[in-house]
Amino acid sequence: MSIKKVMVIGAGQMGSGIAQVCAMAGYEVVLQDLKDEFLERGMNNISKNLQRQVDKGRMNDDEKARVLSNMKTSTDIQSANSVDLVIEAAVENMEIKSNIFAQLDEIAPAHAILATNTSSLPITEIAAVTNRPEKVIGMHFMNPVPVMKLVEIIRGLATTDEVYQAIEEMTKKLNKVPVEVNDFPGFVSNRILMPMINEAIYTVYEGVAEPEAIDEVMKLGMNHPMGPLTLADFIGLDTCLSIMEVLHEGFGDDKYRPCPLLRKYVKAGWLGRKTGRGFYKYD
Repeated sequence: MSIKKVMVIGAGQMGSGIAQVCAMAGYEVVLQDLKDEFLERGMNNISKNLQRQVDKGRMNDDEKARVLSNMKTSTDIQSANSVDLVIEAAVENMEIKSNIFAQLDEIAPAHAILATNTSSLPITEIAAVTNRPEKVIGMHFMNPVPVMKLVEIIRGLATTDEVYQAIEEMTKKLNKVPVEVNDFPGFVSNRILMPMINEAIYTVYEGVAEPEAIDEVMKLGMNHPMGPLTLADFIGLDTCLSIMEVLHEGFGDDKYRPCPLLRKYVKAGWLGRKTGRGFYKYD
């Protein structure tokens, strides 16, 4: 299974980061999204990230130009008709992802692997809308993608060893560390991280301590580089809520019940860094 051409669906923070690391590893990349303005924003972010590398002396101008030359953009999902791998990085919503995968199954070549960057949704369920469930797999990158080394690789019920090995090998070429995980709600990373964030929100909700104090305890007492509430704001409180809902529904266990304060903030549009307000205010 030779992977040379990759399509990344979604030019947001995750999708543009995935497209960047693929292009840096020498893959031919098509970055796809619904509107030109989304693609322009994504490409601007990639260009800024690469310029930062040049400024720090980790890359020269020629290398930056080579990476950008490996990339094309498209607003047409039909561009998947000539790729070896699709990595979907759309919004964390089962209906949207299922719709994308049903289309990709019709468009992508028969040999193409269809991967999803979902952070919590079941791979087996996404694969079930296709006629190639054996070629569907999870590739859960961490944010920010160019910096973070981990990729959780999640097999669906039907994913073949050959497909798993091809994705594991590619992950190493991206200079990432692949970790094999089974298909359970939240996988490993978010099954452990999100309940911790949710519990931190409960401690605010119950008046145990202020957000700054909670983050300070976790940084200085548990040696975390970033406090859980700062991290929640960075991830996006809407994303945190949707993952907690997947865990709660998937396991049917009250320990995964999203904190009412988290729901309130999301309803208020206080989603964290991206909206300028969450547990903290941002300029």
